[in-house]
Amino acid sequence: MPEFNRRQFLGLLATAAASAALPWSNALSAETGLELGSASAFSWEGLIDQARLMALQPYQAAPQPNHDVLEQIDWAAHGKIHFKADDALFANGPGQYPVAFFHPGRFFQSPVQMFRLDKFTSSGKQTQLIAREILYDKRHFEMPGDSPAQHLGAHTSYAGFRIQESRLGDQSRLDWQHNDWAAFLGASYFRAIGDEYQYGLSARGIAINVVEPGLAEEFPAFTRFYFAPQTEGSDTVIVYALLDGPSITGAYRFAMTRGTGVVMDIEANLFLRKDVARFGIAPVTSMYWFSEKDKAFQIDWRPEVHDSDGLALWTGTNEHIWRPLIDHQTINVSSFADRNPRGYGLMQRERRFGEYLDEVHYERRPSLWVEPLDEWGEGSVQLVELSTDEELYDNIVAMWVPREKAIAGSSHRLRYRLHWQAEEPFKTDLARCVATRIGRGGEPAQRPPGVHKFEVEFKGGALDHLAPGTKVEAVLSAARGTISGVITEVVPNGVPGHWFTRFDFGVPEKETEPVDIRLFLRSGKQTLTETWLYQYHPV
Repeated sequence: MPEFNRRQFLGLLATAAASAALPWSNALSAETGLELGSASAFSWEGLIDQARLMALQPYQAAPQPNHDVLEQIDWAAHGKIHFKADDALFANGPGQYPVAFFHPGRFFQSPVQMFRLDKFTSSGKQTQLIAREILYDKRHFEMPGDSPAQHLGAHTSYAGFRIQESRLGDQSRLDWQHNDWAAFLGASYFRAIGDEYQYGLSARGIAINVVEPGLAEEFPAFTRFYFAPQTEGSDTVIVYALLDGPSITGAYRFAMTRGTGVVMDIEANLFLRKDVARFGIAPVTSMYWFSEKDKAFQIDWRPEVHDSDGLALWTGTNEHIWRPLIDHQTINVSSFADRNPRGYGLMQRERRFGEYLDEVHYERRPSLWVEPLDEWGEGSVQLVELSTDEELYDNIVAMWVPREKAIAGSSHRLRYRLHWQAEEPFKTDLARCVATRIGRGGEPAQRPPGVHKFEVEFKGGALDHLAPGTKVEAVLSAARGTISGVITEVVPNGVPGHWFTRFDFGVPEKETEPVDIRLFLRSGKQTLTETWLYQYHPV
């Protein structure tokens, strides 16, 4: 990756100074209800240069004014503060998607500057973009008279933003003033709804040193957002962002399209201030507490509790892998080495209400698929699983970690697409794993110690089209241990294309290291299913 030098540094300083000094007219019309600051030139290339320049300078944390007041705005107080829809950016156009803003509070104290972009045509007939800051004003928020936010002083900023549903759509079906489809709030976190109109898991701009031994995780933050003028008739919203953190800076471009679900095309230009031990690209964050396979270890009354139930991988060698999520009661990191991956995602496959029995409707939570738009080279998809005893905490991270070391002075340009929807975006003819069940091994009255029984179910795809009498074989292996009693049959529920493989697996009693078990079904030379990959931890 390219490194910076003093000549580039001085050139960037000159560019930044020239841009700041450009005289722009203040006669531009302000958005109704919103007060805008003075105008300055903006370009995507200029934002990249700004991030590059920042990386050459020591990190300085943004000041947090009004800290004492913000500390009083806890979850309860924050939940009573709502942005007034009529004051939203683009509430009257252009385009169809207004933008509302989040108020700062105890958990979102870092100031985030918001900028409106407008096209400006100079006397020389050249059209450029100009940026004007959207200034904070508590009058844009509905809040109780006794809210701590009433006492905020000067220099307050917004905490984040959300994109509302279309103001031009059927308001009786989906009122834009009360429904949004994307939200950016806290550090570099953001999320979107899927085709079931629910939020669930989140993405991050970058992940730095997640569970890296001896190092504290860093949480770089988006410090500025720039909202491009929307195009009439378009379903796409374009937002630019500036990222800053102790070890990294970055410039991001988000092209977010509202369709059946939400699709985001992301370009990230990243510049490292320091060496990074675990450099997590396109990270996805979710919550997994328990499902049918580990319910016996939990005390909650519900059958399953999770925003995602597995990691799906489409490797550079065209293998489709399903790795069920697990709460190991400890910290667990799994690495899946690859070269130029086709994609990966944290998925929510269980879509039946009866499997959750919860009015928050976990069955409607979106899945999130990461699709690289360039060749990412060698590296690994890394899955981090932390233990939890509540559904309140995100404890799952999936990310791409390049094999090449992330060193100070290096730069990285990445393009990828995020698919927020219920199902994987790329269909195959392979049957999917739909259940993993685990219990005591052996048979009644014959329970050998250290042995567990597994039942893995596959459904759909090529299994739907098998001719009667077709022989189906389980291709089953483990890094070590003993596999026995393998049975592969049709699930006797009358549902076409629904098969299971049942087997016993055990390791010697003194072994404690995890074991990877792999399974897929085939008929002759035809692969029928994706690969089920499970990490077994001896009890």
